[in-house]
Amino acid sequence: MRNNIDTPPILYLASRSPRRVELLRQMGIPCEILPADIDEAQLNNETPEQYVVRLAQQKAVACFQRLTPAQRVHPVLAADTTVVLAGKVLGKPENDDDARNMLQSLSGGFHQVHTAVALAFADVVEVVISTTTVEMMALSTSQIDRYIASGEHRDKAGSYGIQGLAGAWIKRIEGSYTGVMGLPVYETAALLRKHQLIAL
Repeated sequence: MRNNIDTPPILYLASRSPRRVELLRQMGIPCEILPADIDEAQLNNETPEQYVVRLAQQKAVACFQRLTPAQRVHPVLAADTTVVLAGKVLGKPENDDDARNMLQSLSGGFHQVHTAVALAFADVVEVVISTTTVEMMALSTSQIDRYIASGEHRDKAGSYGIQGLAGAWIKRIEGSYTGVMGLPVYETAALLRKHQLIAL
C-alpha cells in the first residue's frame, strides 16, 4: 500500500481510547483520533465474535467515509472489545450498580475477552480477531465497592481494566494481554505489516 515503509505511517484511529493510542505509540505508529459513533446494540442471534467483528468493521467504515479524498491516502484503524461470560456479552456498564453486578458475575471464574481490529482503506476493510481466556480471583463485596469508588470501571467492557487496579485480580490469562486492554498488538502489527504500513 505504501511505497516507502521507512516513512512513519499515519493512521486515523476510530476510537477515543487512550489505551489504544498508547499501544499504537508503543508500536511506533502515530495516529490521529477520529472517533466513530455507531449503534453498538447486539443483534438477535449474533454471536459475541460476530458482534465485535461487525462493530469494528462499522466503526472503520464510518470513520473512513468521513475522510476527504486527500485524507483517504491514510488508512483507518478501528477496534472493538467485549467481555463474554457463558456466551453472554458484558458491555460497558450503564451505572455503578450494573458494574457491581458484572464484577460479581466475573468473580472467581473464567471469562473470554474478544477484540476485533479492522483496517479500512480504498474499498477494502480487513478484520482480525483476538480471543483471550481470563481467570479472575474471587472478589469480596468490599473489594468490588472500593473498585467502583475508584471510577476505573467506567466506559470499560465488563466493568474492569486489566491495565489498572483490577490487574491485581487476574490470576492468569490464555491469549493476548494487550487484546484484553483493547488492541492486540501482535494481530494489529500483522495486519499493518501485511499492507506494508510498518516495517517491523
